[in-house]
Amino acid sequence: MASLSILALIAFSAFSAWIVLSMKTSRADGRLIKNLHQYRTMMGYIMPSRNESIVYFDVWIDAERLETYVAEAQKLFPCDITHCCIAAAYTTLSKHPTMNRFSIGHRLYDRNDVYITFSMKRARLDAKAKLATVKMKIDPGTTFRALCENIDGQINVERSGEKTYQDKEFNLLTALPRPLLKAGIRTLKLLDYYNVLPNSFIEKDPLYTSMFVANLGSLGMKAGYHHLYEWGNCPQFMMAGRIETRPVWEDGQFVPRRQLQVRYSYDERVDDGLNAGYAIETVNEVLLDPYKYLGCLGDKSTAAPISGIAA
Repeated sequence: MASLSILALIAFSAFSAWIVLSMKTSRADGRLIKNLHQYRTMMGYIMPSRNESIVYFDVWIDAERLETYVAEAQKLFPCDITHCCIAAAYTTLSKHPTMNRFSIGHRLYDRNDVYITFSMKRARLDAKAKLATVKMKIDPGTTFRALCENIDGQINVERSGEKTYQDKEFNLLTALPRPLLKAGIRTLKLLDYYNVLPNSFIEKDPLYTSMFVANLGSLGMKAGYHHLYEWGNCPQFMMAGRIETRPVWEDGQFVPRRQLQVRYSYDERVDDGLNAGYAIETVNEVLLDPYKYLGCLGDKSTAAPISGIAA
């Protein structure tokens, strides 16, 4: 009889804990969006994972002004196509805040800040070097030049040989036996689902981010369609390929143009395709006219306050 009472108490305690956890809506990295349309609320249940909610977009952008701008900017500060793509991603997330959301636990959240994660080679000229990921918080009012210098500072840390937080985390996790590692990952995902994952995990993990940007063009590759990671809460992936000379139809004839291909993968639960299209148009605008949107070449009249990046 006593053992039954103990089991009943344990069951009641577990049920009570589950109820309390299920009611918890606050998170360190976002604010719950209330009064959602019923359709968008149901999407979190009908499509509970990111990769069954994924939508792909594919665009080609005229890159002639972009290449000229990068060549001029490189004389003043570190700058390449990757820097410009990161700035364009930040611009669109600033202008279209509904794209800076994430879905977790069948709920939709506004992210508190704008974070961009990008990938890079650990060794600049080593084709066999491992890729590293860098997560950056970008604050409003950051100039493009300051952004580029911050990015290069982060890259220098990754290439210094110093063990980063990710290195230490991966070394610890991969040292575990497979059953323990598998159980540990499942436990962390469960904690995240119920909004009790410690902020120390979220703040430093590169997959808890607004957007992941990858420039395969820096490796001489074309852009691919990338999946969305089920770990973390990154709802969109932006992949740029190498700039190519392609025939473009203009005024009744084909003319050669330098073109940049950019492919997007995004979580449809975050926002609808129409608003995602508007966001992509903003990226296109920035990359089509970096003199206007990025500036920092000495002429402050080229500033675009709407982008969140001052001259």
